[in-house]
Amino acid sequence: MTKENKTIDPITLQVIRGAIETIAEEMAHVLFRMSFSSIIRESEDLGAGLFDKNFNTLCESESTPMHIGSIPGYLHGIEETLDDGEWYEDDVVVHNHPYFGASHTPDLAIVIPIFYEGELVGYSGNTAHHIDIGAATPGLIIDVHDVYAEGMLFAGTKLYRKGKRNDTMWNFIHNNSRAARQLVDDIEAQIASARLGVKRFVELLDRYGKELVFNACNQLMDYSEKMLRQRIEAIPDGEYRAEGWLDDDGRNRGQTLPVKVCVRVIHDRIEVDLTGSSPQTPTAYNVPFEGSTKVAAFAAFRKLLLDTATSDTRVPSNQGSFRPISVIAPEGSIFNPIAPTSAEARFTQCNMMIDLIIKAMAPVLPDEIIAGSSASISFASYAGVRPDGEYWVFLEVNEGAYGGRPQSDGPDSIDNLMANTRNNPLEDLAMHIPMICERYELRDDVLPGAGKHRGGIGVVKSQRILTDGIITHESERHTNVPWGIFGGKEGAAGKCEIYNAASNAPTREMHSKFHGLEVKKDDVMAYYSPCGGGYGSPLERDPQKVLDDVLDGFCSAEQAHEVYGVVLDLEAETVALDATSRRREELEKAG
Repeated sequence: MTKENKTIDPITLQVIRGAIETIAEEMAHVLFRMSFSSIIRESEDLGAGLFDKNFNTLCESESTPMHIGSIPGYLHGIEETLDDGEWYEDDVVVHNHPYFGASHTPDLAIVIPIFYEGELVGYSGNTAHHIDIGAATPGLIIDVHDVYAEGMLFAGTKLYRKGKRNDTMWNFIHNNSRAARQLVDDIEAQIASARLGVKRFVELLDRYGKELVFNACNQLMDYSEKMLRQRIEAIPDGEYRAEGWLDDDGRNRGQTLPVKVCVRVIHDRIEVDLTGSSPQTPTAYNVPFEGSTKVAAFAAFRKLLLDTATSDTRVPSNQGSFRPISVIAPEGSIFNPIAPTSAEARFTQCNMMIDLIIKAMAPVLPDEIIAGSSASISFASYAGVRPDGEYWVFLEVNEGAYGGRPQSDGPDSIDNLMANTRNNPLEDLAMHIPMICERYELRDDVLPGAGKHRGGIGVVKSQRILTDGIITHESERHTNVPWGIFGGKEGAAGKCEIYNAASNAPTREMHSKFHGLEVKKDDVMAYYSPCGGGYGSPLERDPQKVLDDVLDGFCSAEQAHEVYGVVLDLEAETVALDATSRRREELEKAG
């Protein structure tokens, strides 16, 4: 815990807490409202917060967990690489180097130092995912050899020095992106957001005084740490293991990549050991350790132990919630690659890691865990060249589904585990780029995992491209089906297809990830996300819920009879209760 500070009374403490949390939310709001690219403006693939001079997170916006937890890593990397080797008032730094703390290269961080009465007291920072930073292919990359193919690398680079704009660097950025206008304007939005954070925090210091504000922040961090340690102490000490696999590395097809998780509970702390997971890959399918692997572990245990919906008290999101968690990943593994290996396509591995942590903890946290989720992310880049020679680039995150939960079904068609992005309005898509959405609905080709609480239903989205172009797609779980738990049944794997809407050419079954695929006008990419596994025995499911699912098309009458043991009168739309009781007795005896 932090050094002992003067105790702040509870009312003042909550006032300071509310103030700094509001600052973080206001920063995020400014960022997504001012941005031009849809991945930031609509999907809100971003994070914002305030940090003390030792790089501790004081507060964070309620955005994507991957962004916020990573900024301390960025700050440590900036410390190693900072232009001039020193911060000055009104400096503005951009940073994205994955081997100096960044989450991955498209997530540019903007950091501005906070000076108060001539003293450096902290930092205002944010990160956001940009649509193109000049990588080997537009928007996303997978099958490249090293980090230098990922696009522009910034390490402690000052866009402003003592308030003076570095025009040479801005020109460099503008001249090295396929979507230069959007990139520059989005960076400007990040700067506006970070400057607002500086302004608001200085106002807070003026009002309450530096000593009181930082004492309160330290007390809030200690409180978050204490609460997490208390939850960990309630778990029996021991090692809890789970393992799974990833489909491939985007190049070497048919070669699955093992992911092994060992969670060690040691009194009031947790150690996540990834030893035994796949060696680093020769493609970009690796995970930066500081900026992504560690952050995934932090997020996993915040979800399990500090969830705001299930906790009696709301615990602040700050550095204190990171302190009890440590991570081990051998150098040279997929979760801790060695430079200059590429490490841009790193999200699905983190989701699988979190899903396995949840599975590992099932024996000791049965009322907190869920069944297997889609535990992936469908991240697609569509791009092409307009008649005037200008590129258009569109990034899209497609939804997945959660596994069944202890008290309810898994949510359908939703970002899950490590992500918190939103979907793009279809009208926005049609207004700005040459694409049409042909289909966007819940999957009807497979059924979710059966259980007392069934798994969530994945999404199917079909996007038609109206020019020749390029598609890169990162996803997972085409071969590793989300598991059921405590008697629940497994869910369904994902899939991806490409066909041409204007011809009779055969449909192409695609791998879960592919890089720089050249497509023709009227080609359609149809993505089907995995469906979640079931929680608990299907024979314990409320028969009325089974009927509702059959009427909604989420369950077949055959599955209702064979798996759930529910006998239905579909003409009357009722459950035959006596026949259902007898059928369930038959299935229990047979099983």
